[in-house]
Amino acid sequence: MTTTTDAATPTSTDAATPTPGATRPGADAVGATPAATRDSRTPHPGRDPLAHSPLDDVLGILTGTVIASIGIFLLKSSGAVTGGTAGLALLVSYVVPVPFGVIFLAVNLPFFALAAWRKGWNFTLRTAASVALVSAFSLLNPLALVIDRLDPVYAAIAGNLLAGVGLLVLFRHRASLGGFNILALLAQERLGWRAGYVQMGLDVAIVLVSFAVVAPLTVLLSAAGAVVLNLVLAVNHRPGRYLGA
Repeated sequence: MTTTTDAATPTSTDAATPTPGATRPGADAVGATPAATRDSRTPHPGRDPLAHSPLDDVLGILTGTVIASIGIFLLKSSGAVTGGTAGLALLVSYVVPVPFGVIFLAVNLPFFALAAWRKGWNFTLRTAASVALVSAFSLLNPLALVIDRLDPVYAAIAGNLLAGVGLLVLFRHRASLGGFNILALLAQERLGWRAGYVQMGLDVAIVLVSFAVVAPLTVLLSAAGAVVLNLVLAVNHRPGRYLGA
């Protein structure tokens, strides 16, 4: 008698042949990213992958304040001025025998209350730290940098350019140098006005007042430098362009 094999019973060859697309237990599919790698690339739940980390913010604020303080040092060394509370502090430092850093910190104190009310404590504390750092660096820079000759045109342009770049770095890490910077940022956020143009309008007033303190030629150079500073902000700090804050 001939014995027939049940068609439903798989042969040894069928059992050994994997189903197309199936993977062995514990193994990833061909071309798939290993599980450990996938886990390491997955962003932390609930966190914006573009947001700056706390370390990013610390390094950014340190970088911005160092750059801005060197720019202010060039301006003060040439007797020039700039806009904002930094320019106001420079003007006062030319009249009274008080270090710029002390005046700059004192001038900004009233604006911290405005920042806390309209911008929140996070921004206010970052700004207070930035103002304090610039004040400290302004006391250190004359000891570290000794300049025998400084062209006033170079000082006015380069000083304001460095100050503008420093401000731009601080803005992108949710900080500022207080004073008019806070008003400019509020106008940008609430009214959609570019911070650079608002800052420029406020700076014009400071430059005009400086005619009573410094030579007219120096004022004109300072005005040109203030335009450079605010163009840096107007061109590079537009609403909605930067998403890393």
